[in-house]
Amino acid sequence: MTGTQSSEHEFANFSFQLPGVGQCAAISRCVRLPHYHYRSGNTTGVEPSMTQQIATNTAWATTLAEDWLAAWHFAAQVHNAQRVPGTDQPYLKHLGMVTMEVFSAHAVQPVGNLGLAVRCAILHDTIEDQDVRHVELVERFGQAVADGVLALSKSPNLPKAEAMRDSLSRIQAQPREVWCVKLADRISNLHTPPSHWTPEKCATYRAEAQQILDALGPAHAVLADRLAGKIAAY
Repeated sequence: MTGTQSSEHEFANFSFQLPGVGQCAAISRCVRLPHYHYRSGNTTGVEPSMTQQIATNTAWATTLAEDWLAAWHFAAQVHNAQRVPGTDQPYLKHLGMVTMEVFSAHAVQPVGNLGLAVRCAILHDTIEDQDVRHVELVERFGQAVADGVLALSKSPNLPKAEAMRDSLSRIQAQPREVWCVKLADRISNLHTPPSHWTPEKCATYRAEAQQILDALGPAHAVLADRLAGKIAAY
């Protein structure tokens, strides 16, 4: 090919969130896709600025992946013997469903600090179901994650109805990402009720879901709409 020809400049917007930063402090970048220059049939390759950007983005992605995998491996260990209630399926299924709800919602409307939201989603039952100590979560995953998981854990010393009100109050004192995890958790739980549940039990569970929606729905419109649809169909 004779002469010099350049492809059109193409841009794509990406949003990255470093773990541990403020709840809505997303770092946005406008990344230029590969721009090749053609001269006598040869390409000069990717521009240096893009190479640097790719390296930076890869470092961020690596940090996120390592943090999420650390949480997932820990959850797999502590929930190893636990099963989804009424089934023989591993409890990791539920944790994965909650996490997928967070990811899916974030794809439409950012949840804020995705690193915090995902780790809290993976670990949200470690204190309540497996008696993992808050201090251990602080040591392993940091104060913000540990505090989020603690708020998501209902107190065993309170009556059931009061325990839910208490947990919702403590969740409301946390960053909105933690609110999103509770919404995702109840979305994941509102499937076909166990066959042994009475109509009264189903009605109570549905009313509890509405209580969660009323308290935490303002955190994320997509998750709120998802939960409202689940409640209506329950």
